[in-house]
Amino acid sequence: MDIEIAPGKRARQAYSFDDIAIVPSRRTRNPEDVSTAWQIDAYKFDIPMMAAPMDSVVSPETAIAIGKLGGLGVLNLEGLWTRYEDPRIPLGEIASMPDKHATRRMQEIYSAPIRPELIKERIKTIRDSGVTVAASLSPQRTAELHKAVIDAGVDIFVIRGTTVSAEHVGNDDSALNLKKFIYELDVPVIVGGVATSTGALHLMRAGAAGVLVGFGGGAAHTTRKVLGIEVPMASAVAEVAAARREYLDESGGRYVHVIADGSVGRSGDIAKAIAVGADAVMMGSPLAKATEAPGLGWHWGSEAHHQELPRGERVNVGTIGSIEEILMGPSHTSDGSMNLFGALRRAMATSGYSDVKSFQRVEVIIHGA
Repeated sequence: MDIEIAPGKRARQAYSFDDIAIVPSRRTRNPEDVSTAWQIDAYKFDIPMMAAPMDSVVSPETAIAIGKLGGLGVLNLEGLWTRYEDPRIPLGEIASMPDKHATRRMQEIYSAPIRPELIKERIKTIRDSGVTVAASLSPQRTAELHKAVIDAGVDIFVIRGTTVSAEHVGNDDSALNLKKFIYELDVPVIVGGVATSTGALHLMRAGAAGVLVGFGGGAAHTTRKVLGIEVPMASAVAEVAAARREYLDESGGRYVHVIADGSVGRSGDIAKAIAVGADAVMMGSPLAKATEAPGLGWHWGSEAHHQELPRGERVNVGTIGSIEEILMGPSHTSDGSMNLFGALRRAMATSGYSDVKSFQRVEVIIHGA
C-alpha cells in the first residue's frame, strides 16, 4: 500500500524478516522426512545455501568444507586469495589492526594487483577436491577477468555487486552487456543484487540462472548510511519471486532461482526467506563465526575497502563453533546461530511441508497486523 509522505511524494510500506512470522499449517511431519535439497542447472546441493564471496568467509579450504557439507562456497576472485601468494599474512594483519586504522590499511592491502595465475591456482584447488566450484567477480571486473575464470574450470559464475542491472548507462563503451555476456558463456550465471521486480526481470531476460536479492553483506554493510539505499528483505524477496512467476509465463517455462542475499543471519531468517519465495540464501556473517573462517573472528566485505567510497566496516563477530556445527549442528546456542539447516528442516516439518519448493507456499503474517 502506498503512503503519501508529502504532497507529490508517495512511498511503499515494506517489511524485513523481523517483521514477519511463519504460520504452521494443519499438518506436521517428522523432520527426518523433510528434504532441504536444492538444484540449480545440473548442480545439486543438500542445503539451499551459498556462502558469500567475502574474504572473511570463503577461502579455498572453507569452500571445500562447505561443499562437502552440501552447500556451495563462492570464492571472491578480487580478494586476497588472488592478490597474494600467502593471504594468511594480510588476513592476520586485518584481524589484529586497531579500528581507527582499519579502513585506510585495508584499502592499501587490497590495492595489490589481481594475478590471473592465482585465479587458476585457487580454482584448481577447489576443483581437485571434487566439490562444485563457484567464484565471483564484480560487474566492473567481469569483462576483464571472466576468460581466466572460465578457462580455470569454474562450474557456476557469480556476478555480485551492491546493485547490478542488465542495462548500465554511461558515456563510454566500457559497460558490461550482461545479455550478450551471459549467452556467450557455457556455465550458469548468478547475478545480483536487485530488490525490485523491474530490476529482477531485466536480469532474468538477460539469461541469469539465478538472481541475488538484496545488497549483500548485511552485518558489515553501511550502504544505508552512506548511500541511503536499502530495501527490507521480506518485501524484496517476495517482489522478485512474483517477477519470477511473471517471467516463467513470459519465457514459456524457464525457471530462474531467487537467492536471498543479505540480512540472513539466523536460522529463522532462512526459513522466512524461503517462505516468501527464495529458493536459497547467501550467507556471510554466520559462517564468519566458524573456527575455520579465514577472517579469524572478524567479518568484512568488499565495500569496506572500496578505494573511493567505503560503505562497509570490519566487524568483530567472534567464533562460536565449526562450519559443520554452524550449518548442520549440534547447536550449543539457543539464538538460531547454529545448526542452521537442522532448524530449517524442523521449521518445514512443523509447518507440514516436505521440500523447499512446497515450503514457499507456507502462510506468513505481519507482526502486529
